[in-house]
Amino acid sequence: MAVEVGDVAPDFELKDQHGTPVKLSDLRGRKNVVVVFYPLAFSGVCTGELCAIRDELPTLGGDDVQVLAVSVDSMFALRAWSDQEGYTFPLLADFWPHGGTARRYGVFDEEKGVALRGTFVIDTEGVVRWKVVNAIPDARDLDEYRKALAGL
Repeated sequence: MAVEVGDVAPDFELKDQHGTPVKLSDLRGRKNVVVVFYPLAFSGVCTGELCAIRDELPTLGGDDVQVLAVSVDSMFALRAWSDQEGYTFPLLADFWPHGGTARRYGVFDEEKGVALRGTFVIDTEGVVRWKVVNAIPDARDLDEYRKALAGL
């Protein structure tokens, strides 16, 4: 079942690229959160999207916004990719159970075994205020993130 605007975002705890557990609910009351699901590390469109987020992070809400990027890759692959690209936000491993968090958000492609390009903007109370889900080859528009965050 897909998560919709107005729903309380399903909580999750996943390890980041350094092996540190990151729990969505720990950010409640403190930050707005942008959860970015993407198919695979090191792929062309994913690299382009996450590099754009890295470069534009200050314009996405600054210290009031936490980006959490989620894929089915292992923590070790995410660490290598993060080190290579200089990502400063958590890359979370939805590795095991494989795609479990993406499934709970309704953005897991069962046939391909990876997440679709789903983004969820979650307010400080844990409510989904905006979402977009694109097909695997279709990059998302950062200007849409800015508009959604400006409305919070």
